[in-house]
Amino acid sequence: MPAPLPDLAALLDRLLPLAAEAGRRIVAIRSRPHAVESKADGSPLTEADLAADAVIAAGLPAAAPGIPVVSEEDAARIPPDPAGLFLLVDPLDGTREFLGPSGEFTVNIALVAAGRPVAGIVYAPALGRIWRGAAGIGAAVAALPPEEGAVPAWTPIRVRPRPAQLTAVASRSHLDAETEAFLAGLPVAEHRSIGSSLKFCLVAEGVADVYPRFGRTMEWDTAAGQAVLEAAGGRVESPAGATFSYGKDQYANGPFVAWGA
Repeated sequence: MPAPLPDLAALLDRLLPLAAEAGRRIVAIRSRPHAVESKADGSPLTEADLAADAVIAAGLPAAAPGIPVVSEEDAARIPPDPAGLFLLVDPLDGTREFLGPSGEFTVNIALVAAGRPVAGIVYAPALGRIWRGAAGIGAAVAALPPEEGAVPAWTPIRVRPRPAQLTAVASRSHLDAETEAFLAGLPVAEHRSIGSSLKFCLVAEGVADVYPRFGRTMEWDTAAGQAVLEAAGGRVESPAGATFSYGKDQYANGPFVAWGA
C-alpha cells in the first residue's frame, strides 16, 4: 500500500524556511573566497553545496517527519524506491552558474510519491525569486531576497496557451546537438539559454513554452522544477511522450521534454 501523502500545502510552508536559509548561506559564501573541489564525475563541489545541504538536512526531520531524504550529496547510500514516498534535495543546482556571474542557481526540494513529484520548491536566492507548486493546489511565484526575515507574497502562475511560435529554454552549460536537433523540428521563434531548474519555472510562468534536455541529469536536478511546472498545468515526459518517473536506478534521468500548455 502506498504511503499516505502529507498535507502538501502545510509541507511547503515548512520547507520554505529551509530553502530560504540554504539560499542565504549560499549567497554569503559566494560573496567571499571559498573552496571548490571536484567530484568523482568531474563536476564541481563547493563549500556552498555542503553548507546548504547541512541546513536542509538538519531541518527536514521536523519539517517532514518520517519521510526518507535523498540528497545529491548522499544519494549513494539510499537505494531508489520507485513505489515509495521520499524527498529529493539538490541543495545547489547550477554550481557552474554559482561560480560564474549569472546568478542562475537554485535550491531545490521536492516530495516524490509513487514515482511522481507531487510538491516542490525552487529558490533562486541571487535573483531573489522563489517558486512553489503541489498537485491539486497549483503553483505560485514570489519575490524573496536572501535577507533574513523576508516574507514572500505569492502570485499564482499558470502555463500560457501554446502560441504559434514557441519560446524555448535550454541549458546554458549543457546544450548539445540532440537538443538543437529537437528544437529545429519545432516552430521556435525565440531560444533562451539559462541555468539550473529555472528553465522549468519559466515554462510554469508562461514566459517560455518548451524545455528539452537530452544530456545527463539526475532526479534531484528535475523533481522540484517538474512539481512546480505540473502544478502550473504543464507536463514533463520522455521525447516519445512516455511518463517521466522517479526512483530510477541510481536516480539517473533519461532525456525529457518539459512542455507548457
